[in-house]
Amino acid sequence: MKIFLTGGSGYIGRATISALVRHGHTVEALARTDRAAETVGALGATPVRGGLGDLGVLNAAAARAEAVVHLAQAETGDEDLAAASAMQDGIGTGTYVHTGGTWVYGDTGGVVDETAPWHPPALVAWRKPVEDAVLQRAQHGGRPVVVRPGLLYGRENRLIDIFYATPGREAGAVPYIGDGANRWALVHVDDLAELYVAALKARPGSVYVGVGGVNPTARECALAVARSVGLEGKVASITLEQARAQMGPIADAFALDQQLTPARAEAELGWTPTHTDPLAVLAVGE
Repeated sequence: MKIFLTGGSGYIGRATISALVRHGHTVEALARTDRAAETVGALGATPVRGGLGDLGVLNAAAARAEAVVHLAQAETGDEDLAAASAMQDGIGTGTYVHTGGTWVYGDTGGVVDETAPWHPPALVAWRKPVEDAVLQRAQHGGRPVVVRPGLLYGRENRLIDIFYATPGREAGAVPYIGDGANRWALVHVDDLAELYVAALKARPGSVYVGVGGVNPTARECALAVARSVGLEGKVASITLEQARAQMGPIADAFALDQQLTPARAEAELGWTPTHTDPLAVLAVGE
């Protein structure tokens, strides 16, 4: 299948291009810079020069494809919806896979699935109208699918590295918010990439959470990260107010207590996460 993908040079995108190519798909990937073009090219994708604001480029690339995978992070809801609309117009009746996130569910109060109500922190509240509009296309012949990843780990560890490992090295102790008893819905980046591949065959209007099904506490994660940076056992509690001052609005997302299950994707797509020990991976920083 010929796929057009945005965000290909990013953390999720690199893993997803690799998975798509491994499964025999042909990939064109949006590339805003020369460096991004080199990155996606080295992974086996053909670069398409442009950014999320280049709606004509997005539309034309989607029209050439049989499916679209939208991974790029927009700056605003308006930008994301404009890009999604241009690509959905271009792909027509082909599959369009849109990226959301599990933080929109807020505190889950136990283990939940895709049907849980939304209680998003301000950081991601803008996603609701975008996803509603994306999924609405299913009523008019489109094939929209939404994937909502959990908190990613593996390889670069991305957000965990930026907001936990790096500050931990500098301060001599890895932070966690409050008592650290809140749980994180983690997913390994390689497992998530396989979910995007599997989502290409999903029914129109489907929504899947991309989680590993293992939801350790934030304090357990902090201890594992501390081990990875040579600070065995050295963690420190900070208040939510301190976290907001140090991390910005994302602190409210890290403070969420979330437990989610991948059961729907397992049942409908045959996708099964293979990385089931996130603390072990976090502890070695891989």
